[in-house]
Order: sequence, then structure tokens, then C-alpha cells
Amino acid sequence: MIRLLTVGSVIGWLMLSHVGTTYAEPYRPTDDAQILERLSFKASDPLARELESLRVNLRNNPRHLESAVKLATRYIEQGRSEGDPRFLGQAQAVLTPWWNEPTPSPATLLLRATIRQNAHEFNEALADLDQVLVVQPANAQAWLTKASILQVQARYEEARRACQRLARSAAAHVLLGCLNDIAGVTGHSAKSQELLRQVLSAPTLSGRERIWIATILAETATRTGAIREAEEYFVEAFKVGIKDQYLLSAYADFLLDQHRYQGVISLLQSETRADGLLLRLALAEQALNLSTFQSHIAELAARFAASRERGTTVHVREEARFTLALLHDAERALPLAQVNWKMQREPADARILLECALSNKNRAAAQPVLDWLSHNHVEDVRLRQLAKQIQEATF
Repeated sequence: MIRLLTVGSVIGWLMLSHVGTTYAEPYRPTDDAQILERLSFKASDPLARELESLRVNLRNNPRHLESAVKLATRYIEQGRSEGDPRFLGQAQAVLTPWWNEPTPSPATLLLRATIRQNAHEFNEALADLDQVLVVQPANAQAWLTKASILQVQARYEEARRACQRLARSAAAHVLLGCLNDIAGVTGHSAKSQELLRQVLSAPTLSGRERIWIATILAETATRTGAIREAEEYFVEAFKVGIKDQYLLSAYADFLLDQHRYQGVISLLQSETRADGLLLRLALAEQALNLSTFQSHIAELAARFAASRERGTTVHVREEARFTLALLHDAERALPLAQVNWKMQREPADARILLECALSNKNRAAAQPVLDWLSHNHVEDVRLRQLAKQIQEATF
């Protein structure tokens, strides 16, 4: 899932794999007065007051770009925190006057890249970031976002080069986090963990930064089979006390793999707006044979059907996992996993494609992942187990 660390403040993870969390497709209102749904906070809440103040400022001066950028940024932050796609749609609506300008400002381009990345429009997002970097070659946020997207596409050498451009424009821990997130996947997990443990011990990290580093460490430990260490890092991330959708998703997957299904229920029973989290909740409910399982299956099926009708590909990995693990339809799941692999190539994407290939007894379908594992020296216990099963199978 792409993680997004904003330089100076983390606004959440770039959702797409490192798309661990997938949101429903954002609806973009055309009328500022239209009420879509009452959101999860009261008018008296500080956040509600802040958003209303920003909206008033923009209404009073609708062509004031700085006000629009502040409001759109706050919507994106809240969307990432709550897993509510409507905030992302609202962010795009705020930017509408500048969205299609021939030469948008760097601030507009950065936000547009974030929203496009959320929609899995990776190439368009990278083009926006490159435009920013032509004008502002030392823009740390643009380099960090670019590195994250390139990593999702398994363009690791390009991602490393983007990270290295942070050396002169960002704090050392941001550079180390960027580089060692990549290193942890590509054959250097031990060194990656050693360096990131030092970063995590620094007292100067912000809460969001602490979540970012601890989650990288937890996922790296999980991939290498160090389950106790992974649990400790997840606990460290949750200690921060800031709600984070990517962290919820990663920990839910960890619990599912440890067959700790009741833990998943406790973690996610109130987190059903994001499709990826609802999927994980349903997987735990299925394992425990809970009565809520069928209603959540129906809800997920409806969401995926609606996504297909819109012609979007945001949900393909989750739909492949849903189809294989909950509908038990391996034949339908395989092409979904293959389409997903063409867009994004992270360990979770590799896993669902290998599982589908194995269920379909289709060695050829697994070959792109086998090549990726070998070429990049990927360290992942579960992926290696699946690859061995496929390679030793008699089909």
C-alpha cells in the first residue's frame, strides 16, 4: 500500500497498496449546498469548527488558492484518518477551479497527484509530480510521494533515486524511512531494521512519523517470520494514539495470518467505510462463523459491482481476495489478480496472484511473481512458501 509521509507531518499512507486500505469510490458533489451524509463528528468538535472556518474563508474569496489548498489538504488528511472517501471527493471539488488549468501551481499539482494516486492513476500522478519538480527541484514532498508510487510499481531503482533526493531537503529520518522501506522488501531486511530501530528510538519523531517507522518495521519483521518482533512494533505504532487506516489494515492482516480472528473483530467492527477493512472483517467473521458474515459479503459484492460499473480499477486487489477467499471462486479471482499485478506490485499483490495461480493449478500465471521474487531478492516467508508449492507441484 503506498504510504504517504508528508514532510513535516504525515497525512496518512498513500493508500494504494501500499494499498492496504481501499476506500469506496469518492463521490464528487457539484453543489456546495448539497448534503451527502452527516459525517462522524459533531458541529461542536474542533475539527468541524476548523473545516467550517476554512470553508467560510474560501466562500468569501473563492479564487484564493491558498485557502483552497488549506481546505483540500485538511480534507485529504481527514479522509486518510477516517477511511471516508467523501473527504477525498470534497478535496477534489475544492480544487475544481484550478484542476484543469494548463499550468497549475505546484501546490495544486501536489494535491492533484495525491488524489490521482488514491484513484490508482499512477502515471498521471507521476506526471504531476514531475511538473512540480521542474519548477521546484528541491520539493521534498514531491520526491517522497514520487518514491512511494515508484515503489508500488516495483520500480525500485528509480524509487531509491527519488529517496536520495531527500538528502538535502528533508530530515535524516525521512530519508532513512524512504530508503529502508524499499530495502526491507528487496533483500536487505536485516540492515533496514537495524537502521530503522535507531530512527524509532529518536525522541524528536512526531506521532505520525513514529507510526510510519514502526509500521515499516512491523511489516518487515512479519515478512521475515519474526512474529514476536512484529507484534511489538505494531504495539509501538498503536501507542501513538492517532487513528491510521493503513496501520489498521496492516495489523488486521497480521492477526488474520496468526488466526487471531477475534482480535480482528475487535479492531475493525466499527471500521466498515473502507472496503479493505470491511473485507478483513468479513474474513474474520467467516472464520468464526458469525451471523454478520453474510450481510458483509452482500455489502462487499455490491461495492465491487458498483466499482466495475464505473469502470474503475481501485478495488481490483481487494475484489480478487474477496472472490478467492470469501466467494471461493478461484477461476474468477485469477484474472482480477492478474489485472491488479499489472498496476501494482507489492508483496500483498504478489501473494494474491500466487494464491490464485495455485488454486487454479496455473504455473504460467504465477511466473511474473516468481520472476519478481528472484530478480529483486524479495525476503518474504509466505511468498517463498507459496512459490515453493507452485514450483514443486505436479500440475
